[in-house]
Amino acid sequence: MTSNINRRNALKNIVAGTAAIGVSSGLSALAMDKSESDQPLKLKGNINHAVCRWCFSSFELEALCIEAKKIGIKGIDLVGPKDWPTLKKYGLESTMCNGAEINLVDGFNDEKFHEKLIQNYTAMIPLVAEAGYKNLICFSGNRRGKDDETGWNNCVKGLKQLIPLAEKHNVVLVMELLNSKINHKDYQCDRTSWGAELCKRVGSENFKLLYDIYHMQIDEGDVIRNIKDYHQYIAHYHTAGVPGRNEIDDTQELYYPAIMKAIAETGFKGFVAQEFLPKNADKMASLKKAVTICDI
Repeated sequence: MTSNINRRNALKNIVAGTAAIGVSSGLSALAMDKSESDQPLKLKGNINHAVCRWCFSSFELEALCIEAKKIGIKGIDLVGPKDWPTLKKYGLESTMCNGAEINLVDGFNDEKFHEKLIQNYTAMIPLVAEAGYKNLICFSGNRRGKDDETGWNNCVKGLKQLIPLAEKHNVVLVMELLNSKINHKDYQCDRTSWGAELCKRVGSENFKLLYDIYHMQIDEGDVIRNIKDYHQYIAHYHTAGVPGRNEIDDTQELYYPAIMKAIAETGFKGFVAQEFLPKNADKMASLKKAVTICDI
């Protein structure tokens, strides 16, 4: 998998169900030395580990589930209803559900998308609850010339039409923080403070943030301080190495053990999902290494 994979396209393909390959070939691609791969990790229990589906979209989902279980991963992010039965088969959670969003650029900050978004989320929220899941991703969308106040007001107007339904079903709408410098130019919810202000204005525990550590390191840095200052508004975390969404190792500028320690110290009980692009031919070995580093 190359480093310039476009997440937007990969995510779109996964939602559409076009990224799957055969079980047998997927299992073959995931094969590792038995002496290593068959030994489950002894995790400490302070972090609930998950992995983002799109980063391993070259593998059939069932094969990914099998190997994720061996590593001690509890859930898989960014899968929709058609894939939930497979996760349930292997005792994994859909830790961040998707499928209601239009895309990453057309979001709640623009009223012209509200009708479609409200229709999509009204249909999806009960499905998430019925499946026993909790988190459903959403996006601010791109600014397209809108100032902060307009973006906040439009998001509040759209989201508040859905919050009563989310509260009824105990589902949390989770807006992802994305960087607007490199990967998602013009995206509006690109600072933790911007997202936290939106949370305050929506005024419900059923709307929170997905703090993507990779994205926020690029746009604002000061990761540990922001986690501590805004943890009450954060429902979920994503990881990756900076620069380049690389593997979690000593070649990148973030020290993940300290970040994970800060997350645990806030009392966070949700999930941390690995969202890096594995470069190692043995992708599961890379995932296992990342989980080990992040398991404080």
